[in-house]
Amino acid sequence: MDASAIIRKTAADLRLAPNLADYAAERQCFSWEAARAELALDREGRVNIAGQAVERQASGDLRKKTAFRFVSRGAASRDVSFEGLSRLTSRFANVLKNLGVGRGERVFVLSGRIPELYVAVLGSLKHGAVVSPLFSAFGPEPIATRVNLGEGRVLVTTDLLYERKVAKWREKMPTLEHVLLVTGEGGCTDIPGTLDLATLMADAGEVCEVAPTGAEDMALLHFTSGTTGTPKGAIHVHGAVVTHWATGRYALDLHPEDIFWCTADPGWVTGTSYGIVAPLLHGVTSIVDREEFDAERWYSILQDQAVTVWYTAPTAIRMLMKAGAEIPRKYRFPQLRFIASVGEPLNPEAVRWGKEVLGLPIHDNWWQTETGGIMIANTPAFDIKPGSMGRPLPGIDAAIVKRQEDGSVAVIDAPDVEGELALKRGWPSMFRGYLNNEERYRKCFSGDWYLTGDLAKRDADGYFWFVGRADDVIKSAGHLIGPFEVESALMEHPAVAEAGVIGKPDPVVGEVVKAFVSLKAGFEDSEALRMELLGHARKRLGAAVAPKEIAVVASLPRTRSGKIMRRLLKARELGLPEGDLSTLESGG
Repeated sequence: MDASAIIRKTAADLRLAPNLADYAAERQCFSWEAARAELALDREGRVNIAGQAVERQASGDLRKKTAFRFVSRGAASRDVSFEGLSRLTSRFANVLKNLGVGRGERVFVLSGRIPELYVAVLGSLKHGAVVSPLFSAFGPEPIATRVNLGEGRVLVTTDLLYERKVAKWREKMPTLEHVLLVTGEGGCTDIPGTLDLATLMADAGEVCEVAPTGAEDMALLHFTSGTTGTPKGAIHVHGAVVTHWATGRYALDLHPEDIFWCTADPGWVTGTSYGIVAPLLHGVTSIVDREEFDAERWYSILQDQAVTVWYTAPTAIRMLMKAGAEIPRKYRFPQLRFIASVGEPLNPEAVRWGKEVLGLPIHDNWWQTETGGIMIANTPAFDIKPGSMGRPLPGIDAAIVKRQEDGSVAVIDAPDVEGELALKRGWPSMFRGYLNNEERYRKCFSGDWYLTGDLAKRDADGYFWFVGRADDVIKSAGHLIGPFEVESALMEHPAVAEAGVIGKPDPVVGEVVKAFVSLKAGFEDSEALRMELLGHARKRLGAAVAPKEIAVVASLPRTRSGKIMRRLLKARELGLPEGDLSTLESGG
């Protein structure tokens, strides 16, 4: 990385003293035991995520403060204080108790971003049940698959979603005993085989004890899709709350006075860890928007809600870029001080766009469903190297390794050498298993190292750079080509909104690079434009790495969490089986 490309941080850029100002000193003095002590966790090992996130604030000075502000189009916003959240989640916990639901039993939540979703997640945790949020955009089969894998006993959903996606499949979910419905205005409250949640909540008491769960007790079940086969259920425990707290402090720089907006749906792990838990732990007010993406609306929320810290996804950033620079000129964001992004690597062009259009660079960070929390990040005080995912947070040890034939790994100490990104065991939110798949879980580890399956490199300054998933890397004429590098180069062209790159089999060189791009408004597909894009890529990357083919498409297939599904592009290009599509964003 050319030093001139680094976005330098100055004192003027930092509107609030960052929580992580001296990186080296904080890494040296940090310990997870000290973090547990700051949360005043029970010395006997008892910890409950909802107890820490809700009750700790509701019983203190912040009890009257707004925990969540729910906004939706055409309706007044609804504020829920920490005190109010405590009462609501206690009612839900008592609903589960009255239904005979025991500790450790599984509660699934299927809805849009409505208050009842957040109450159900936290109330389930408070009761000691295991909760699994699902995307409301899932179809009937993915819903049934996950409920059955998790042996779900309770499903919380809306009347419309139940009738459209669950009712006809109910008999195929034998463990599902209770369906609790959220009904809209004029909604039906007497659907056979269901219970009205509002009635149950009204009849339940608003006082309950937090379940005395242990740090290793299962709390959350997040499903992640593989290339083929059924989804994997990643198990997370109540002790993960320590990572949620520490990463909210360091990676998102949360302060009690912040207004925080995480755009992720809780059906994705980001929407649970950072859309629900972490901001509550830090006593901040979270904005929750019920609606789907709309560029004008998003800018208005940033302005009207006086958002100070914004956590979003590269897909959303690219969609804002595609909408053009005219819309944001109508809005002002003087309070906005920090923007972070996660979901897939953030292209350098998007980092620079943030600085030019929003007045702030966008800080990328990296983690996975399996890690439960942010592991590597560009924090507010860091100089940003656009395209880098940053440096490991305090308490996280990361390395680039090479797998050996005997199953061990060798750590690569030299900078700028590609290998597999690995993390040393020991952080509290590390997943504890794949549900009912111990063999698959064991394969994720070699000794003390968790093997992420992501290829990366580390530079001389300790910044990590994403290369690609191990199965995404393109091998062409002896060259190993990371799709992300090619995609980022294409996105530097003013016509390109998004890019996805695959390797296409070739009898001579093994694979050739093929790119799929969608265009920004005002540009149209033509042979001349495609040749221009090929020339641009060759100039930036060289002939050996640049695409040999470019296809212009209306949109690229993405997961609900925003990741471009390269494997699906490749499967469709080659006429191969498409594998598990349960997380495919509708219309992709």
